[in-house]
Amino acid sequence: MAKGKVAIVTGSATGLGATCAIDLASRGWNVAINYSRSKKEADETYEAVKAKGVEAILVQADVSQDAECKKLVGETLKKWDRVDGLINNAGTTKFQNQGDLDGVSAEDFDRILRVNVTGPYMMSRAVYPTMKKQWDDKQERGSIVNISSIAGVMGVGTSIPYAASKGALNTLTLSLARWFGPAVRVNTVCPGFIQTRWLLGALGQDDYERLKQAQEQTTPLRQAGTPEQMAEAVIFFLTSASNITGEFLIVDAGTHLGGLPMKGR
Repeated sequence: MAKGKVAIVTGSATGLGATCAIDLASRGWNVAINYSRSKKEADETYEAVKAKGVEAILVQADVSQDAECKKLVGETLKKWDRVDGLINNAGTTKFQNQGDLDGVSAEDFDRILRVNVTGPYMMSRAVYPTMKKQWDDKQERGSIVNISSIAGVMGVGTSIPYAASKGALNTLTLSLARWFGPAVRVNTVCPGFIQTRWLLGALGQDDYERLKQAQEQTTPLRQAGTPEQMAEAVIFFLTSASNITGEFLIVDAGTHLGGLPMKGR
C-alpha cells in the first residue's frame, strides 16, 4: 500500500504536465508520469519527481487508445494499489489558420478529438472503479482535473478542431461530474497562452514572440502565462478538500475579456 496519495498525470514529460507532476511531488504525492514520444524529457521529469523524496513510475502510453489508458492505470495500481488524482493533461493540435477550412482533413479532426476528448474520457473511466472503491471503503474522495483551453470557451486557438475538442472536453467535465459524484470531483482548468518550449517549437521564434508580446500589452493583467501559474490552479482543484465539482476555471490574464482599452491606463 502506498505511503501518501497517488496521482496520474498524462502528458507529463514537458510543459504544464511536468510542472504539475513536480509540484505534486513537492507536496508528498507519488506520481505516475506518462509520455507518448518524449522519452528524454520524461526521464528528466521522473528524476525531478524522485528528487522530492516520493515514489514515481514512468509509463509510455498513447491516451487515444483504450488499451493504453488501461495499461497506464494498471501499472499505477500495480505499484501503489490506489489512485487519488488524475490530471488529464495530454493533448494535441494542428497549427492551421481557422479560415483555411480545406487545410484540415478528417484524419486531423479524428486524431485531435481522440487525444483531447476520447482520451480523457477513457482515462477517467479507467480510474473511476478504484476511486469509487476508495470512497465506499474509506470515504476518500478522488479528484479528476481536465486541462482544457480558452479555445473551448471562445472558439479561437490553433485550429477549429482544437477549439471544438476543448469545448467538448468542457462538456465532458459536466457529464462526469454528475455521474462520478459523490466518489469523485471533476473539474477543468482552461489556460490561455502558456510560455512553453513546445509552443515555441511549434510557432517558431517570431510568431511566439509576437503572441507573447500581445499578451503582455493587451490583456488586463499585462502578462503572458507560465506553466507554474497554470499548475497552481490545477493543483488547487486536484488537492483541495473543497466542495467544488463540474467547474471551469479560466487562467489567461483576462484574455477572454477581450482586453481593455489602453487609454487612461
